[in-house]
Amino acid sequence: MNILIAGQKWFGAEVFKALRELPGVSVTAVCAPPGDRLRAQAGLSGVPVIGKLTAQTMPGGVDLIVAAHSHDFISERTRLRAAFGGIGYHPSLLPLHRGRDAVRWAIRMGERVTGGSVYRLSNRMDGGDVLAQRHVFIAPGESAEALWRDSLAPLGVGLLAQVVAAYGRDGYQHGAAQDEALATWEPSIDRPPAYRPDLLMIEGPAARRPARALPPGLHPWLVAEAEGDAALYESLLEPA
Repeated sequence: MNILIAGQKWFGAEVFKALRELPGVSVTAVCAPPGDRLRAQAGLSGVPVIGKLTAQTMPGGVDLIVAAHSHDFISERTRLRAAFGGIGYHPSLLPLHRGRDAVRWAIRMGERVTGGSVYRLSNRMDGGDVLAQRHVFIAPGESAEALWRDSLAPLGVGLLAQVVAAYGRDGYQHGAAQDEALATWEPSIDRPPAYRPDLLMIEGPAARRPARALPPGLHPWLVAEAEGDAALYESLLEPA
């Protein structure tokens, strides 16, 4: 089975090493930023690297896209180029804490349990079917950085390897749909929204803009993240 890994940093590099050890699995391409650890790891292993993953740059012959700390939205047109689409890891017990700062929001909200989920990439940010999930405890006083480094990142490497091994052994994997009645979503705290190539709703000079002023204090990044979800986007424009 041929894998493309789209990711970065320590997590992306560790997922790269873990997947290359799986029997019958070949990492045939990597998408990572310049100067990144994942990119360097791929170069040392002779694996081709691309800068931005779109339908145009997607190589042929890929069975599964694996998002490993990727901050770019992988569009439907790109996912359809892979036989099994794409999967990703999110550091929360989905459908709770969708969004780019799930770990920090769990800490801010004083929670004592969180976890990690491997899910199928879809047109809803962090909203695809869940393929594997496991919880971890949050110790009193634990920082978001420590929680990610010591618990959630290693958990994610293991869960992604587990799911990819199942794909390689048994073919397409059926997940469990997320319960939208339980879903929560929080905006990015201090980072820009995910880059979304190929997404017609928000690309190009003809993209739609709010027809009326946004509510006072609403962060523009929240709007950019929400534009991928029509219902959420419209709800932001409703008067309080």
